Amino acid sequence: MQNPFRTEEQAFRFVWLVIGYAGLIVLGSLINRWVGLAVFLVETAAIIWWMLRKGRKERPEPQAPAAHPAGEHRVLVIANETVAGNELLTELSHKAAGVNERVLVVSPALNSPLKHWTSDEDEARKGAQERLDRSLKAMREQGIDAEGEIGDADPLQAIEDAIRTFAPDELVISTHPPERSHWLERGIVESARERFALPVTHVVVTGASVPVAES
Repeated sequence: MQNPFRTEEQAFRFVWLVIGYAGLIVLGSLINRWVGLAVFLVETAAIIWWMLRKGRKERPEPQAPAAHPAGEHRVLVIANETVAGNELLTELSHKAAGVNERVLVVSPALNSPLKHWTSDEDEARKGAQERLDRSLKAMREQGIDAEGEIGDADPLQAIEDAIRTFAPDELVISTHPPERSHWLERGIVESARERFALPVTHVVVTGASVPVAES
């Protein structure tokens, strides 16, 4: 069965919303049953409205003309544990052949919901930086002009942030194979294609050229 929640944080938030939903109804009922009924109807209507609004597909975001030199091709890469994978390096090397290519690698700072809510992100950022450093070293050894930065824990938000500052010509998303990819389970690749008006290449990495930490 497919998990209805895309992240642990969403599941954690849902539990608290259910507790709050039921709690308000109980409090209203303690006043009298009509107040309880009114609270139930208002809450239910609000939830239905939110779900209908949430269900609408997001349109691709219009991209401003890339403000970079003519002839320069910019590639935005989003990768986590697969950031130094051989398949990703091969794909980027192929894209760089015969063109003046610049690559920006964004490594999301993965974190648990509890630590995210308590703003304890130091460990997550440290792990992301280590993965990023290994990736950039491997890419530069392959002759790829690459730079990198730590991104938001939400890969879609990390992509959106990078698009604003880097103005890429295309997007590359690197994941594990479907059977062990959290990003594929959450539909990150499909969501990126719907949300961003950029060519999207999905690279599947079966291994890594250097050890990486598991999320």
